[in-house]
Amino acid sequence: MKKLYDAFSALYNGDNIVKITELRYIPRWLVILLDVLIIVFSILLADFFLQKLHVKNNFPQYSTENTLIIVAVNVLFMFVFKTYAGIIRHSTFFDFFKIVLSSGSTLIAITLFNYGTEIWLGKPLYLYPNLFLYFFISVTLMFFFRMFTKQFFNILIDFKGSSTKVRVAVVGVGDASVSLARAIMHNPNYPYRLEGFLTKRSDSNKAILLGHKIYNSEHFFKNEKLISRFDAVLIIKEIMGKRELEEWMTLALDKGLKILKAPTLSKMRDSDLVGGIRQLQIEDLLNRRPIKIESLEVKSRHSERNVLVTGGAGSIGSEIVRQVSQFSPSLIVVLDQAESPLYELELELLEKFPEQKFKFVLADISNNYRLEKLFETYNFSMVYHAAAYKHVPLIEENPHEAIFVNILGTKNVAMLSRKYKVNRFVMVSTDKAVNPTNVMGASKRVAELFVQSLQNSEGNTTKFITTRFGNVLGSNGSVIPHFRKQIEKGGPVTITHPDIIRYFMTIPEACELVLQAGTMGKGGEIYVFDMGEPVKILDLAKRMIKLSGYAPDVDIKIKFIGLRPGEKLYEELLSNNSTTVPTHHEKIMISKDPLMGFEEVEILCQQIIKSAVKRDKLQVVRLLKNIVPEFISNNSEFEVLDKKQDDSVDNIVTTNID
Repeated sequence: MKKLYDAFSALYNGDNIVKITELRYIPRWLVILLDVLIIVFSILLADFFLQKLHVKNNFPQYSTENTLIIVAVNVLFMFVFKTYAGIIRHSTFFDFFKIVLSSGSTLIAITLFNYGTEIWLGKPLYLYPNLFLYFFISVTLMFFFRMFTKQFFNILIDFKGSSTKVRVAVVGVGDASVSLARAIMHNPNYPYRLEGFLTKRSDSNKAILLGHKIYNSEHFFKNEKLISRFDAVLIIKEIMGKRELEEWMTLALDKGLKILKAPTLSKMRDSDLVGGIRQLQIEDLLNRRPIKIESLEVKSRHSERNVLVTGGAGSIGSEIVRQVSQFSPSLIVVLDQAESPLYELELELLEKFPEQKFKFVLADISNNYRLEKLFETYNFSMVYHAAAYKHVPLIEENPHEAIFVNILGTKNVAMLSRKYKVNRFVMVSTDKAVNPTNVMGASKRVAELFVQSLQNSEGNTTKFITTRFGNVLGSNGSVIPHFRKQIEKGGPVTITHPDIIRYFMTIPEACELVLQAGTMGKGGEIYVFDMGEPVKILDLAKRMIKLSGYAPDVDIKIKFIGLRPGEKLYEELLSNNSTTVPTHHEKIMISKDPLMGFEEVEILCQQIIKSAVKRDKLQVVRLLKNIVPEFISNNSEFEVLDKKQDDSVDNIVTTNID
């Protein structure tokens, strides 16, 4: 009652729109009162029409009593069917149906009563045409009252804060698009205002949907005056493919419109709509179709088993932990040497998976004594080895650290897995291990060779599996977060080379494939993933700048800074000497790379680890090149070693000729 008084008081005082739209619903007693007034008015109107047709009532002296009887019966059925209970501003066909039931029941009851009076008194108390006329008038007016109130509130809501709301055009006229548009229209607190619909169809130009026009996209984007009435284009990502998504993005951004995306309403609660609508990100354009993972097989490998994840606080490791947690393992040991990220992950996982048992271990994988205690204690069934140093320029400056972590650390975890008869050891590798041009990639290739060699070593029962893929979106230190920070600062966006290209994959997608490959392997395989089409980094930067609302090289400059030490223009998933074998999973292939025997690679690893302890950079890299002959340094101080090797070959050839 107080809210109603405040609203109409505000109406009188001039602050009319804001206060009335804050009124959540009209009180039920007021709805009943207004419906009673409509009933009385409908009876009088029906009598008026019949009088104009010169039809006289049978008992005009009891007209007041007759009216009260109809009102009483109708009010009774209004309480039975609760026609007053719905919120008027959100009335639907269901509310109309309740009104028809209430008034229809009144008509039937009064008709039966009227038939009884006709038998008793010789003529009916009410004229039958009068009753039917009353029924149609009352139903129409009560429903009109609700629709008028609903539309009145919608108009006020549209008007309220219209200058601050984002004017959107919803793409599509299907059920999902209409549901989204209706949700925006009926919620005054949303910062969006529906202005129309966009479609590629040309047969809807003159159609109206939810009171708004449907525009053909070709006509719309050619009409500058029409575009000025909109701020953004709103898409539902799930209902369109990547190519269609890119097409809408290009059309909108070229005309200065923002691109907003929303999930389908079935994928979120209605209250989450505002949080669900956000600006389109570059990751949305790079995502591929969801992967079909054979979850039953994966679940059986993890359910009620002890699992170790090294590098568990990193981008890949933490996602592996999240996904494995869904399969109810007995214990997940999360190991990492990064204290703060490990603690943050602990807080997240304990909240998200309160029933799952975790053990968070702060340790360095190069410390074999620390690791062995874990293997002794927990009897692991699965080991996911994601711990590694991966930043190319940093590792190029500190090659001995790559030896300690990427080679010695991998050796420790793999040897302990063999010793304690772990069922499966899955190593996460990188496409930079293929024809490496930097220390990081070469060290990962040595790790691959060592892991593969263990498969056929004496007494081994563990299945050693390697997975190899390219860049993952949003991982620590990846290019997209880096570009985003540069754009937020106003630029410039720095790119090493205009022709550089990279493969991209989402973190969840990569980890799903790691889990799948881990269940498929019989041991000794290197699994490579279908990374889709490569992306030119220059095009990526331009798209990100446009998505942020800026013009490339106008608002945000793009600067080329040259290739970093060890960096190459394009990455490869397969070496020159390898072939691939398909698997039953369309996204996963097996790479047949050259192998090394365990004794040979063990001796070479011991030599390079000893060199790393002495901190002799050149000697470390020289030994790396001996183990990985295809390792040719690029834009690096270690290129001198490749020249010396070439000179040695030339001298040998010259001597033989002489």
